[in-house]
Amino acid sequence: MTAVLYVAVGGALGSVARYLMGSALATQAVQWGLRFPVGTFAVNLIGCLFIGLVAGLADKHALIAADARLLLVTGVLGGYTTFSSFGLETVMLLKGGNIGLALAYVLGSVVLGVALVALGWWLTGPAA
Repeated sequence: MTAVLYVAVGGALGSVARYLMGSALATQAVQWGLRFPVGTFAVNLIGCLFIGLVAGLADKHALIAADARLLLVTGVLGGYTTFSSFGLETVMLLKGGNIGLALAYVLGSVVLGVALVALGWWLTGPAA
């Protein structure tokens, strides 16, 4: 039950951080006249940097306890962006020498993910 609490608290914090950061950057992008989804892009990249830092500190230097890693990685960063988890899992596959599997994971996640979003959109029928 303690693990669930760590994930829940961290997830709430990460989701709020994603909303605040993404909204602020999206507003700024509009002011700059950009059509690129800067908010989501930046949130995903920031999440990737931080999950790499936390995983590195935990795995290489044993500086982060299991409970803290659960709070930070699964909770905060999972709530902030699951793209960071995707990035970490890809790096772990590459680190393990599974280049083909990593490539399949990346291409499958991106291509199938976009295709399934399009399918879901299409399944909702024509615009009202």
